[in-house]
Amino acid sequence: MNYDKLREMIDRCQWTFAKTMPFAPHEYIVRGKCPLTDEEFVYFVDMQRRFGVKERWGKNILPYLYIDDYKYWTMGAPMEETKVINRAKVK
Repeated sequence: MNYDKLREMIDRCQWTFAKTMPFAPHEYIVRGKCPLTDEEFVYFVDMQRRFGVKERWGKNILPYLYIDDYKYWTMGAPMEETKVINRAKVK
């Protein structure tokens, strides 16, 4: 996994605050609407799923990829259906 590549991709994105979920503050980017190419988006999701730490969120167990002060995740849909990468500040 190339952390420098991931950091560069993260820095290029404008993350949107998820205002519909104030009880779980986080930000997100949308595939095709952020500066990442589709290849970069797939790489990011693949790294998150392969190297993420599995943790429980509600009834789900999801892999969370920790980079610097944030953790990144998706909701587990098949790659071709995955449209959003989420992130939250690590407390």
